[in-house]
Amino acid sequence: MTTPLKEKPAKKEKLYRTSSTLKRKLRVAYPAGKGRIILRTETDWDKDIEPVSVSEDGDTTVFQVEADQPFLYFKPCLITDDGIYHWSVGANKLLLMEEEDKRISYPFFYGSDKGSFSELYEFPSKILGRTHYLRACLPAGYEENTLASYPVAFMQDGQNLFFPDEAFMGNTWNVDDTIWQLHSMSAAEDFVIIGIRSGDRMQEYTSPGYEAYAHSLAEEVVPEAQRLLRIVNDRRFRSVWGSSLGGVVSFYTVWQYPEVFGVAVCMSSTFSHKDDLIERVLNEPKKDVAFYLDSGWPADNYEVTMAMAMALVSRGWKYGNNFLHLCFPKAKHDELSWATRLHLPMQFLMGAVARASRLGNPVLGEAS
Repeated sequence: MTTPLKEKPAKKEKLYRTSSTLKRKLRVAYPAGKGRIILRTETDWDKDIEPVSVSEDGDTTVFQVEADQPFLYFKPCLITDDGIYHWSVGANKLLLMEEEDKRISYPFFYGSDKGSFSELYEFPSKILGRTHYLRACLPAGYEENTLASYPVAFMQDGQNLFFPDEAFMGNTWNVDDTIWQLHSMSAAEDFVIIGIRSGDRMQEYTSPGYEAYAHSLAEEVVPEAQRLLRIVNDRRFRSVWGSSLGGVVSFYTVWQYPEVFGVAVCMSSTFSHKDDLIERVLNEPKKDVAFYLDSGWPADNYEVTMAMAMALVSRGWKYGNNFLHLCFPKAKHDELSWATRLHLPMQFLMGAVARASRLGNPVLGEAS
């Protein structure tokens, strides 16, 4: 056997043991024709686990794994035709032994474990009469493992998300670092973030201007994103995010277009400044969408966010299921504060445990 190109993980002492051996299947998807996929696990990092089956097209390899603990760290390996082992890039992957085999692992074997950024996409908006500028933060391995499609988060004020030289006061949301950390922890699944640069945000993020802006997101931005990127074409996997006025327009967009979007993430939102969204929640038919709301205290739109949260609860949204509201004492109204807590809505939507729980108990209905 040829020595692996990447250093194998160190063996750790087991912290937990089960009274019986647990067994489950694991599916690994990687484009056929580049080599043979085998599995290594923490049970013995030097031992190959051979597949029990391979799909007819060669893209999906199925393994049977065993463990005497409720979780198991593993790494797929690619054996090329010349016999060289390539360990999958990135941290060890965490397999929950009690989970049903519904989620597929999409490894990659070359390049960095950090994600990448797309070019700046530009396209005209007939609805707004201006140009849209979008940039995507792509998961690590996006270009290599082309079998994977991803949930997508559309984020307002895209110029403040990624690069200090573009951001307000040079402070970004550190989106890519947060995603990388959560992925390394196996705490969240991969997803694509699309930053949408704002135009006249005071006009487009408030009533009545947000009507045309939301229409453009639903009718122009989503189809263009679907064309450009490998993102899941299902409203349950589309979310709209924003802070301050960006949180307001995100809420409005999802409320107005529940057939297109499934979730709104609204941080420090200026509800009731130039909108009637709380009244709409209280008086209109309930929408089959989910919400994450948060705010700092005392000077971070705390009261209006609390009012919106209570309005949602009064209309039947269930805390921890299709709704989450959090408060942050002494948190400020700025990019640094939003960056600090960005991992929370990411875990609410994309968290490994949260997503696993929703596989058998869908929060949102089927797309209409």
